[in-house]
Amino acid sequence: MERRKTQSTEEILSTLKDTDFALSHKMIQQRLSIEVDRATIYRVLNRFLEDGIVHRVISENGKQYFALCEDCERNDHHHNHFHFRCNKCGKVECLAREVDIQLPAGYTAENINSLVTGICASCR
Repeated sequence: MERRKTQSTEEILSTLKDTDFALSHKMIQQRLSIEVDRATIYRVLNRFLEDGIVHRVISENGKQYFALCEDCERNDHHHNHFHFRCNKCGKVECLAREVDIQLPAGYTAENINSLVTGICASCR
């Protein structure tokens, strides 16, 4: 089913496309050129997750960040990579190298959510 395109949806998508790192809900809200309430932002982000447009990164404190997917389809995300969050500037980035975790026989991984924290190259 085709989703209805609203100004809020277009603005949030444009904001995500204009950055090369993952954004928190608050960061998205601050970058929007129009006023969009919190509930709408969460609803749009959850739709984007369902549709394979974004993937979610959950930090060690439970804060959620969202980054655009590359080459993903609905219910077929392939994000077997680590993420890096800078303790100084707060930027969350996808690290390009994929992770290959060897699971015991009979186990199937559906999602890997791993976060490395430290100081990014820009903040050093």
